[in-house]
Amino acid sequence: MIKLALTGSIGMGKSTVAAMFERAGVPVFDADAVVRSLQGPGGALVERIGERFPGTVKGGVLDRERLSRVVLEDPPELAALEAIVHPAVQDARQAFLDKHRDAPALLFDIPLLFETGGEASFDKVIVVSAPAEAQRARVLSRPGMTADKFSSILARQMTDAEKRKRADFIIDTGADLSTTEAQVRDIIACLLLRGGR
Repeated sequence: MIKLALTGSIGMGKSTVAAMFERAGVPVFDADAVVRSLQGPGGALVERIGERFPGTVKGGVLDRERLSRVVLEDPPELAALEAIVHPAVQDARQAFLDKHRDAPALLFDIPLLFETGGEASFDKVIVVSAPAEAQRARVLSRPGMTADKFSSILARQMTDAEKRKRADFIIDTGADLSTTEAQVRDIIACLLLRGGR
């Protein structure tokens, strides 16, 4: 089995690329989706987060915007949140591995892969990248996003240029979708034909 990590800065098109891998038959583990589930209504971590971060949970529902404001500019608070979330994500990842143990390749969509030093757990790293102006336009079109919030998020992420340097493969999402899809197919063919080397 080839374990692939998919990463890239905010707004680079990771979700779109992950969906292309999934359509091509590669099972995908989406770390962000797992976190949303754990923190969503009835999520396994809502109560613990509410206890650690008073005022962020009301009526059993986590206010993600309020939590974001609490931790975004405070590294110790962010670390405290990560200490709650990361072990649960690891458990979900192991369950995904167990479920798909016979697949020839698996893709793990991990936005902060390099920032958390997680790349050593994977055979190959794929970085999704786009021109800075395309990234900015995509991110600022999201509901609730502001230029200040975008700048704050970027400040916590490794630069796109550095991620590209560390990548085994780079997928450029700055062109049309068919071009991106062709890059995905090429990577799959390359890895599976060469046994991941």
